Amino acid sequence: MQRPPPEDFLLKETKPHLGGGKVSGDKLTSTYDLVEQMQYLYVRVVKAKDLPAKDVTGSCDPYVEVKLGNYKGTTRHFEKKTNPEWNQVFAFSKDRLQASVLEVTVKDKDVVKDDFIGRVWFDLNEVPKRVPPDSPLAPQWYRLEDRKGDKAKGELMLAVWMGTQADEAFPEAWHSDAATVGGADALANIRSKVYLSPKLWYLRVNVIEAQDLQPTDKGRYPEVFVKAILGNQALRTRISHSRSINPMWNEDLMFVAAEQFEEPLILSVEDRVAPNKDEVLGRCGIPLQFVEKRLDHKPVNTRWFNLERHIVVEGERKKDTKFASRIHMRICLEGGYHVLDESTHYSSDLRPTAKQLWKSSIGVLELGILSAQGLMPMKTKDGRGTTDAYCVAKYGQKWVRTRTIVDSFAPRWNEQYTWEVFDPCTVITIGVFDNCHLHGGDKAGGARDSKIGKVRIRLSTLETDRVYTHSYPLLVLFPNGVKKMGEIHLAVRFTCSSLLNMMHMYSQPLLPKMHYIHPLTVSQLDSLRHQATQIVSMRLGRAEPPLRKEVVEYMLDVGSHMWSMRRSKANFFRIMGVLGGLIAVGKWFDQICNWKSPITTILIHILFIILVMYPELILPTIFLYLFLIGIWYYRWRPRHPPHMDTRLSHADSTHPDELNEEFDTFPTSQPNDIVRMRYDRLRSIAGRIQTVVGDLATQGERLQSLLSWRDPRATSLFVIFCLVAAIVLYVTPFQVVALLTGIYVLRHPRFRHKLPSVPLNFFRRLPARTDCML
Repeated sequence: MQRPPPEDFLLKETKPHLGGGKVSGDKLTSTYDLVEQMQYLYVRVVKAKDLPAKDVTGSCDPYVEVKLGNYKGTTRHFEKKTNPEWNQVFAFSKDRLQASVLEVTVKDKDVVKDDFIGRVWFDLNEVPKRVPPDSPLAPQWYRLEDRKGDKAKGELMLAVWMGTQADEAFPEAWHSDAATVGGADALANIRSKVYLSPKLWYLRVNVIEAQDLQPTDKGRYPEVFVKAILGNQALRTRISHSRSINPMWNEDLMFVAAEQFEEPLILSVEDRVAPNKDEVLGRCGIPLQFVEKRLDHKPVNTRWFNLERHIVVEGERKKDTKFASRIHMRICLEGGYHVLDESTHYSSDLRPTAKQLWKSSIGVLELGILSAQGLMPMKTKDGRGTTDAYCVAKYGQKWVRTRTIVDSFAPRWNEQYTWEVFDPCTVITIGVFDNCHLHGGDKAGGARDSKIGKVRIRLSTLETDRVYTHSYPLLVLFPNGVKKMGEIHLAVRFTCSSLLNMMHMYSQPLLPKMHYIHPLTVSQLDSLRHQATQIVSMRLGRAEPPLRKEVVEYMLDVGSHMWSMRRSKANFFRIMGVLGGLIAVGKWFDQICNWKSPITTILIHILFIILVMYPELILPTIFLYLFLIGIWYYRWRPRHPPHMDTRLSHADSTHPDELNEEFDTFPTSQPNDIVRMRYDRLRSIAGRIQTVVGDLATQGERLQSLLSWRDPRATSLFVIFCLVAAIVLYVTPFQVVALLTGIYVLRHPRFRHKLPSVPLNFFRRLPARTDCML
């Protein structure tokens, strides 16, 4: 039995003060009822009017400075404008308030020193409190005062209030805990955002035939194939068997296309004129906006497309083209498939692409991202370790990103998000990352956001309407071993809108029906999944602020299909764990047969005789036994969601070289002697697997040889035995045969001997095809 993981790597149940403690019965009632309330002082700077000119030129370049203790936020400045409009919001955390007075100052931007125009003071004890769903506080005009407190020229429109993170102004506000971050781009990088994955379709291109091709060399049989390109994806058909100017293929090419279908499908018919030389016989471009969308398995209409060949004259490519030939194809966008961009083991969405085929939702998933504790320093700034952490959660097509908490090893986000649920057998993934783009990291070749760890929660393991509050360990595997990077504190609730609909989902296929009516091959699915993840990471990387490629790929487990000795060992022991129950039953039955416990063996004899005499009780007895086991185990049902298990993953007992191999690039970048050692290790493992597979094949061939007359004496004996057995079983009641067989199997050890039985001896003597192997 495996040792339990270290205490530090375990899940911990917590009891946070959710929703400000507003409890009604068993259910929390608040806009943000899965997070702890965080109080903020909000300052909305709307606009100013009648500002005086301070420059020698008689102009005014105004901006506003909002100051509270040591925290200071500034708006953008306008050049030569006396009536500027900013409409910017500043949020100061109540936990970090260092003063009792808020100072809002209007200044004039200058080259040497900014000029003072006027200011407004607010006593924090008199600031009103606002709780959503109250309407936003209306801003008011305030007359500016000079340094002495006298009235100055100009007015400033402001709104100041105390609120929580549930406030509508919260996501776009400047935060005091990010006061060290400068620049509009950097500020955009720390805000919370919701992203949507692009809508992905499978594009099926059925290449049927081509007509009237015009190869350059008329004296040879053309070796023609079709190459199709969509964005970064390129596929080609096999060379046509009908080597003529009217070749046929009838071959499917599958691509992943994303709405808005910006790139056309480019097809070229090419002739293999030499081993490394292909001649283009014709091309055509097909815009995907006009391609038919298919929702079921009914074939779409075929179409002929004209091929064009560019004419090259004196080394220059002419703009005009001439008709070369045509190609016959069936092209459609498949709406009945689900485009897999995640591993099927932990998919968060299983719906088909076409919205018309979606079923109604079965519930709502709510996630409260509370905080993290004990984060490791991820980078160095000013000679000390620091971490700027943010969270990303993905479920279905919706990605959410929390704001970045700057320079904190115990960040508190307290942000709540909601998703519609269409299938309970799905997984939500929450990842924690270090933001490396706050200080000019966006430049080409800039730093990549570092992974701090991730958590997966399967919805089917959650009880409905229960709030789960746990602290999850953030475990990351590095080349030098597994490391705990900290803990993330989450609150999760899965609410079911219709229990009947949810129970019905367990009888439905996991994937849309097109995956079973017209299944894709394993190699196709691998290739298409790779293309889908590339498209998703590219699109989200172009958002503002971007969700970067390294973040998307880590969340989607892009490298999980690569070879890993550690993962192979873990999977082997998982199989042994599954077979452990069968092995235990086998050992128990062996003990029964050997009369280790005479009372138990006698009881089994009685039960066996009853079942033989009344065979109609066999199936009811089995199902009743399974029912009783299930009821018995209910007492020990899991009370917490599953989490990353280092023992199960064999992450804590792996040899360093095996981890180094797992993190190696593809193709390898290791020196020759290490590659040779790893190759020899793989050969030795493969040799053992080869032996096991060979033994299985031998047993199967022996079964086949019972009636194949490869060994005529053995087959003669078996055929005669079958005839005798048929006659005996025909004249003898089945219950008598079953009773005698059972008593023979359960006979006392006194009537047994240690030599193998006659049937086993006979089977082992049967010929296999191993003697025909080279």
